[in-house]
Amino acid sequence: MIHSMTAYARREIKGDWGTAVWEIRSVNQRYLETYLRMPEQFRSLEPVLRERFRKRLARGKVECNLRFEANQAASSELTINEELAKQVIKAAKWVKDTAGEGNIGPFQVLNWPGVMEAPEQDLDAINKDLLVGFDEAIADFIAARASEGENMKELIVQRLDAITAEATNVRAQMPDIIKWQRERLTSRFEDAKVELDAGRIEQELIMMAQKSDVAEELDRLDSHVKETQKIMKKGGACGRRLDFMMQEFNRESNTLASKSITTEITASAVELKVLIEQMREQIQNIE
Repeated sequence: MIHSMTAYARREIKGDWGTAVWEIRSVNQRYLETYLRMPEQFRSLEPVLRERFRKRLARGKVECNLRFEANQAASSELTINEELAKQVIKAAKWVKDTAGEGNIGPFQVLNWPGVMEAPEQDLDAINKDLLVGFDEAIADFIAARASEGENMKELIVQRLDAITAEATNVRAQMPDIIKWQRERLTSRFEDAKVELDAGRIEQELIMMAQKSDVAEELDRLDSHVKETQKIMKKGGACGRRLDFMMQEFNRESNTLASKSITTEITASAVELKVLIEQMREQIQNIE
């Protein structure tokens, strides 16, 4: 299976601690590049996330964003350190008795550092939930890349079939082209009132045939089609290999165009270039 480098996935996670949302998006890139955006308290997850991306992806510019919203109800539950409050009150009374004056109010006691405590969130538990959500998000993300990759594969297969059809069309025209060359050469000799020499005509035909022979280019086009199909069937990170095959296709189409002696062959060469360029555009986004 081949994978596109362009995809998007979103996964929301909810817990007693609040709500978090993972968003992963990517575009084509020669190598794998990951960019992470997340709240500071979760920065310790970065090495883990990068390693998981590295194990699952080969190429692409990947942006991963984490949005976190804490559960205010859970974090606002306050507890009183009764033992510390008693000590503060006792100390305050001693100061009052010693000084003979002064008052102490309940809010003064509550404002004493440590008397009122808000429970800290368990970051380890939250991190564990976040990583589970991340794994689900990256699974969705890879599935999206695979789905898009299959669409690209379909388009490329259609173009490969069209290339095979053009090569077959050119190959079928060659006998008529050779016949046309013979008639054209004979006509020129007659117009020039030159005595026809069978040996000379054959020599000229051989030279013309060598210059216009495209059998080798057509055979290589067929070979490139088979190799491209083989690469796609194997799947995996095959974008670079497919891109190389497009260079080989272009080389043969250019040679075919340079040897063209009829408008039909020229039209086929142009059509081949169009088909190759359409494939190349798709392959730029394949992992």
